[in-house]
Amino acid sequence: MSRIADETIDNARRAIEAHVAAGHTPGAVALIGRGGEAHAIVAGAAAEGGGAPMRRDTIFRIASVTKPIAAALALMLVEDGTIALDAPAERWLPELADRRVLRRIDGPVADTVPANRSITVEDLLTFRLGWGIVFAPPGAWPIQRAIAEAGIETAFGPPDPALPFGPAEWMRRLATLPLMAQPGEAWMYTTGSSVLGVLLARAAGRPLPELMRERIFEPLGMPDTAFHVPPGKRDRLPAAYFPGPDGLRLTDDPAHSRWAEPPAFPAADAGLVSTVDDLHRFSRFLLDGGVAGGRRLLREASVAAMTTDHLTAAQREGGVAILGPDHGWGYGLAVALRTTAAGAPAGAYGWNGGSGTSWVADPASGTTAILLTQTSLVSPDPPAIHRDFWRAVFG
Repeated sequence: MSRIADETIDNARRAIEAHVAAGHTPGAVALIGRGGEAHAIVAGAAAEGGGAPMRRDTIFRIASVTKPIAAALALMLVEDGTIALDAPAERWLPELADRRVLRRIDGPVADTVPANRSITVEDLLTFRLGWGIVFAPPGAWPIQRAIAEAGIETAFGPPDPALPFGPAEWMRRLATLPLMAQPGEAWMYTTGSSVLGVLLARAAGRPLPELMRERIFEPLGMPDTAFHVPPGKRDRLPAAYFPGPDGLRLTDDPAHSRWAEPPAFPAADAGLVSTVDDLHRFSRFLLDGGVAGGRRLLREASVAAMTTDHLTAAQREGGVAILGPDHGWGYGLAVALRTTAAGAPAGAYGWNGGSGTSWVADPASGTTAILLTQTSLVSPDPPAIHRDFWRAVFG
């Protein structure tokens, strides 16, 4: 396996530092890995206006980069016989039995037909369960208003670690809503991972944070990955921002962070915090075919299934607003169908977090590319700092 060229590292560093200097984000931490190599790039500060510098071990809110970690956990439970991909999810989530489906996604919530079949575990992993983000102006459709009334907007959008109720109440409220599409019919973003997290905890009889720690974080050596930041590590949590026409708006202050306490609802779609080195260990685990520290934790066939596109052409087309034109979807992550505009080759996989994070792994070259910032994405299309970083690594 060839080593990472000095030019690649230098180009990536220059790209990141240019965006930090331009004020697009106060700081960033990146990592480029291949085989036993791991080159970190640390730039800028943990907050706007200066202050403490970013560190290699800065802890970021990784948002939807949580999804592939939850998917890997699910496959571990499949392999040990706790769950099965083709099993109906209602076996562990009885709230999902006897589903009704909207005749039209923009129609009245009472205008429904019976579901053609049960939602399966695999439907949750592939985001084809029938629930997901609605692409319409807020409150425009009855289903959006029903979601708001149920108080579970986070099931269809950004996470909120301050959500006041736990998994049982979350599922009860979700089950009051009709599906937006027949199970297996359409790819719809994010809700599947949240439901999956509840199912995994119930099937294993363990709280999700405990289950993830025992099956993923400890075996892989990911000590800083969790659903909250404990007191002894809070000096490593940066401020979080959202970009706007008047500059960056503070959305989470480390001194009063919403990630400071264990959440009532640990969101398997976007709830984790982590570091570049922890995520690199997860990436290496997949690139090594399910082996970590000389121990096999997943079969190669499971890793292959996780990192293979499972969508039909019509489903990819329906999800193009989020997936883009070059990607399909495996289990909890995107898979490049062809060389992307930023240069990632066909077969590369990974995902982005709305909080300003991204991860790409290329199995052909064994390359990992991770970029963590504290400035949120404003659309599914990642901002220039991410695209320029990927071009430097892969282009």
